[in-house]
Amino acid sequence: MTEFKIEGDHIELIQLLKVLGIAQTGGHAKHIVDGGEVTRNSEVELRKRAKLVPGDVIEIGRKKIKMI
Repeated sequence: MTEFKIEGDHIELIQLLKVLGIAQTGGHAKHIVDGGEVTRNSEVELRKRAKLVPGDVIEIGRKKIKMI
């Protein structure tokens, strides 16, 4: 599991996908989320601008990222 340190109180899901290089563009990030490929705390997350906070665990394929 990878850990990602949030600067501030949250990060939006599509921003996280771009920062980690999972998505090359905002459009690509939206496509990934719309496709139901992302889970947040074991539930499918379809909100592109979901505010991720410390303690959240995001899964995309085999990647697991814990927000700290």
